[in-house]
Amino acid sequence: MNSNHCSKLLTLLVAIALVASAATPAAAAVSASASGAPDSAEVGEEVTSTFTLDRPFSEYDEWTLNGETELEGVTWTVKLYDQGGDKIGQESYDGESFNHTLQSEDNAAEVEVTIEGTVAEVEDFTYDPAQQHLLAELNQVREGGSSDTIDSWEFRPYTADSDEARSAIEDAETAIADAEDSGAGVSDAEDKLDDAVSAYDGENFDLAVELAGEATDSADSAEQSNQQTQMLLYGGVGLVVLVAIIGGVLWYRSQQDDYDKLR
Repeated sequence: MNSNHCSKLLTLLVAIALVASAATPAAAAVSASASGAPDSAEVGEEVTSTFTLDRPFSEYDEWTLNGETELEGVTWTVKLYDQGGDKIGQESYDGESFNHTLQSEDNAAEVEVTIEGTVAEVEDFTYDPAQQHLLAELNQVREGGSSDTIDSWEFRPYTADSDEARSAIEDAETAIADAEDSGAGVSDAEDKLDDAVSAYDGENFDLAVELAGEATDSADSAEQSNQQTQMLLYGGVGLVVLVAIIGGVLWYRSQQDDYDKLR
């Protein structure tokens, strides 16, 4: 390849890289970590989580911290800390969202956001994928309105009834997997499981528990039946082998008796 072709290829690669970088929005350089963020929480439960933002002014000297949540009765508390870890500012906000202006002249090396709120009712329960609520989303909003998501956290909301149904379905899934691994037929159990999931999605949790229990029983029964069949099969094979051995011994002895008579 001559130098002219190399130059054209290099120019093309640079152009592609520039187009790709222009098409992909830059992510916020601010990093965030969470403490006390639950994977699941019961409807009506009080939740408190804290999010820590490091290097708040790594890119911009002034910007707005925006927070959003699906919790109810929410209070946000924003605290600023200097390099030595001393608190240098604090503000509180109510509501499902807030905006807090950050300026580098405040000399904040770390921003701590604490959210306190109540888990809201679930409008639509689903087994798979499990329903999710937004615990918190933190955004970096710059002058002019452009915004990048710093990070977001979700959790699975549940009620006592929905959690019981989910556990029953998970138990049935485990029983079916075990039975299938043993070589048992699980089609009946799988049908019951599908019905249980449908009942869950329809928020008929009592029925979901009942059907999941039937799926588990069906899977267990199929596994036991398969084990018994295998035991009978092994026993039958063992009996055939034993009969063959006895027959061989008897034949050998009869041959020996015939030989003795001939002598």
